[in-house]
Amino acid sequence: MRETDWQTPLGEAYRLALAHLTGLPDRPVGSGKARPALGGPTPETPTPAEEVVRDLVAAATPGLVATGSGRFFGFVIGGATPAALAADWLATAWDQNAGLHATSPAAATVEEVAGRWLVDLLGLPPHASFGFVTGAQLANLTALAAARHEVLRRVGWDVETHGLVGAPPIRVFAGAGRHDTIDRALRFLGLGTGSIVAVEADGQGRMRVDALRTALATHSGPAIVCAQAGNVNSGSVDPLGPIVDLAHAAGAWVHVDGAFGLWGMASPATRPLLAGVERADSWATDAHKWLNVPYDSGLVFCAHPAAHRAAMSVRAAYLIHSASGDRDPLDHNPEFSRRARGFAVYAALRALGRSGVADLVDRCCALARRFADRLSAADGVTVLNEVVLNQVLVGFDGPDDRTHAILDAVRKEGTCFVSGTTWRGRAAMRISVSNWLTDEDDVDASVRVILKIAGERGRAS
Repeated sequence: MRETDWQTPLGEAYRLALAHLTGLPDRPVGSGKARPALGGPTPETPTPAEEVVRDLVAAATPGLVATGSGRFFGFVIGGATPAALAADWLATAWDQNAGLHATSPAAATVEEVAGRWLVDLLGLPPHASFGFVTGAQLANLTALAAARHEVLRRVGWDVETHGLVGAPPIRVFAGAGRHDTIDRALRFLGLGTGSIVAVEADGQGRMRVDALRTALATHSGPAIVCAQAGNVNSGSVDPLGPIVDLAHAAGAWVHVDGAFGLWGMASPATRPLLAGVERADSWATDAHKWLNVPYDSGLVFCAHPAAHRAAMSVRAAYLIHSASGDRDPLDHNPEFSRRARGFAVYAALRALGRSGVADLVDRCCALARRFADRLSAADGVTVLNEVVLNQVLVGFDGPDDRTHAILDAVRKEGTCFVSGTTWRGRAAMRISVSNWLTDEDDVDASVRVILKIAGERGRAS
């Protein structure tokens, strides 16, 4: 048998990875550019594995964004807890194909266990089915595929067999503040963005119940209502209970895009914001956001397992499908062969426990409020949203160009990373607190830099 040297390249990768992780607190949070050494002509001859690892790290490091840092507040990106990262490394080393139970009983079993834990943790119906996907984009797509199946089945149309040509039209009622992954999922599913009936939102981006009532009253065919738990800008949560009541009375399927906000169900403090969410028909969220597992890790849940399986399942003569009732993961997501994402989720849940996940959510929300309190106390700075979860929107006096200049300067300075957005017609800074490592010192250091740069840009203008 050929001997293989695993220790040298893996040992080198571990050493360099540990140096990256332990160095996060001291490095600039933004990035420059990756070195040209990453390019060059196609290699003609072999290179020792440990040399490849060293060269890759040296060339890539300048272009890495420190998303694992406690001072990364751009977008809604979590870090990776030690248990989750370790399990993800093992998943790569084990290299399991998580599509079928037969190709990895361990991967299939750990997904089933972790999925049931998540259903319980998030307060969803105990019978809900689940799937492990790449992120909220595919989670929304999977849920809406199940919705498409079910609302058409109810009017006698088999979309999996006959497609959409000639099918009764489906209308999708979604808030004006919805995330773009909803529109994109509808494009992928053949429903198109023309199927969307945009429902007016309030000043925080929450769907207005009265507007939904009016919109539903004008439609009598198959319908899907897309609600939101956690507006990507304000963090606001749609009035889910009244939305579910209206939609179900109209015979519509209710899908909840809870990419980060659904994790609010894990904390007794934030759970009331999501009252009624458990009565929806499907849900999407990301584990790589508030659960802080490595990318890529999305989750979809469905209160109608038969519709979920009908939309996703596949049978082929060459596959070894379980004959004993074991769960085949590919029956619950759009992918065929894929990595075993469940190991990292399982490890994160085991390490944190119910109380740890609740504490993680509560701490991030408290730190977001700390950001809001300190920034709003400064002259010329306004917090534009009600800080109900982990999102803070910050407005600066003056033209949009000044806000853009502040954003650019903060990112270049390197203490923290923030992103920008347009909120109600004006440029704003968007701060997302999602990382398990973030503490009060991170917030206070970031506030000092933001206010210092805002003051300098004010004087310069």
